Amino acid sequence: MQLKPSSDAMNNWELIETAQIPGQGTELQLFQHKGEFSISILGGGVLMSTWAHQSEDALAELPCSKIVDRHQPRVLIGGLGMGFTLAAALKNLGDNAEVVVAELVPGLVEWNRGALGKYAGNPLHDPRTQVRVGDVAKVLREKRQAYDAILLDVDNGPHAITRKKNNWLYTTDGLTESYRALRPEGILAIWSAGPDREFMQRLQKIGFKVKQVRVREHQNKGDLHAIWFAEREV
Repeated sequence: MQLKPSSDAMNNWELIETAQIPGQGTELQLFQHKGEFSISILGGGVLMSTWAHQSEDALAELPCSKIVDRHQPRVLIGGLGMGFTLAAALKNLGDNAEVVVAELVPGLVEWNRGALGKYAGNPLHDPRTQVRVGDVAKVLREKRQAYDAILLDVDNGPHAITRKKNNWLYTTDGLTESYRALRPEGILAIWSAGPDREFMQRLQKIGFKVKQVRVREHQNKGDLHAIWFAEREV
């Protein structure tokens, strides 16, 4: 999820729909302009768009390419966004995989089932996809060693801006739950708007083997985002 300041250019965009963020008293806003869509938070900047998703793709590509040959690989994605991470995961997995997507905002799921779906190739229609409407933190706690990969693109990364409760995912307790939910040699991948050395050290202290990469948002241009790939030991 990417946050950019609002600009005068957004004045040319038409507000199509809104969706309430549960428990926050605020909403997401879906805008359209010249065949493209963007999503903003009320009173804030653009969170995501249909034209800039290179880093969202990268979040899924490396982990899923590493687990594709495992027996019935299972992936958990925290945050549906515009479906690009889900689409990249499905592209890099075989027919025997299952991908569980946890999305807090019901309206965002409906947008992806409607007008937004075609931009990512309608990944919600894929039979390998299972949608869970609710907090990914709850899904993480349900069962240990349940996933070969966990991909988190929740809020703005380790420093939440849309929902304070999202911060828990990036605390020692939250990361420990992710560790426990991973199978041996499982991979936790985390998207962030920017790097954070302290957060990387937190992952290492829990027991992950961590690699940080930087990825541009669109065709190697635009903002430079950070992704951590944290591998659980056997």
